[in-house]
Amino acid sequence: MATQPTILITGPYLASSARVIAENAGYNVVHTPSYPSERVLIELIERHDPVGIVSRMGQFSAGAVAAGKSLRVISKHGAGVDNIDVEAATQHGIQVIRAAGGNAVSVAEHAVALILATVKRLLPLDKSMRAGRWEKADFLGRELSGMRLGLVGGGAIAAAVAQIVKGMGLDVMVYDPYAPAEAIDAMGARRVEELEALLRQSDIVSLHCPLTQDNVHLLNAETLALMPADSYVVNTSRGGLIDEAALLCALESGHLAGAGLDTFEQEPPSGVSSLAASDRVILTPHIAGVTEEAGTRVGELAVKGIIDFLAGSTLPKARLANVPVTVTVS
Repeated sequence: MATQPTILITGPYLASSARVIAENAGYNVVHTPSYPSERVLIELIERHDPVGIVSRMGQFSAGAVAAGKSLRVISKHGAGVDNIDVEAATQHGIQVIRAAGGNAVSVAEHAVALILATVKRLLPLDKSMRAGRWEKADFLGRELSGMRLGLVGGGAIAAAVAQIVKGMGLDVMVYDPYAPAEAIDAMGARRVEELEALLRQSDIVSLHCPLTQDNVHLLNAETLALMPADSYVVNTSRGGLIDEAALLCALESGHLAGAGLDTFEQEPPSGVSSLAASDRVILTPHIAGVTEEAGTRVGELAVKGIIDFLAGSTLPKARLANVPVTVTVS
């Protein structure tokens, strides 16, 4: 009797419905610990010899790619594949796919929550109340209605953000050189052709683009200086898009009024983030898409992608993170 092929999940969690889909298709599902080191990941790959991997937590290095003797496909549990060595996977004939759009609503809700909490200064006010202070006399807040929201990236998450804030009176702009004009129009937003122009015009900048070699530290000392005084930055995309040292300087100098961050340059950080020293910052541990609903959608997409690919089905081009790899179905 042939041994069941294995799908390895990098992390301890997979939606139960996704597991059922895998098992009903004849696959064995195994997990790694949270954020496995390269050594642990290689050991588990060598032990279980998976044909497919769902990449959730931690880095998937060239060494891990090379360890997969039977590995044919790596399926990202989400949209961003910056934690996967896609070039190494391509060299080994391994397809990398993404579950784009499955967590769009959850991430968008979190981005808007960070906007509200940051602009309204909810955490500092809560902290002062708990310390017995009543700071009404010296407080002056801001109204979101009429503020200019600049979205960097015009994909599914940005579209969901635009839909949520539509009734709040924000003026929404989008910078995305790759998004078709009709997609921006459908969002009810105004297209801005240059990033610098968007930054100059935005009271709030929210990042919704993938991290690539070309946009590391997209927001740095120079680009942050372009933003209006007392503006805000929100990031629910990838931490590497922001130079955190430059962001902290902009906050401490008073140029930026606040920031809401769900992603960081190093994840998990070693110790307490230096950004935690500023009461102008709200920090959450990359959990914008970690909801029961999004986990179900993304998990099912990620697992179905592996099953469909190994069955020889053609996946939509938008789901492929590298050049198409052909699988021979026996």
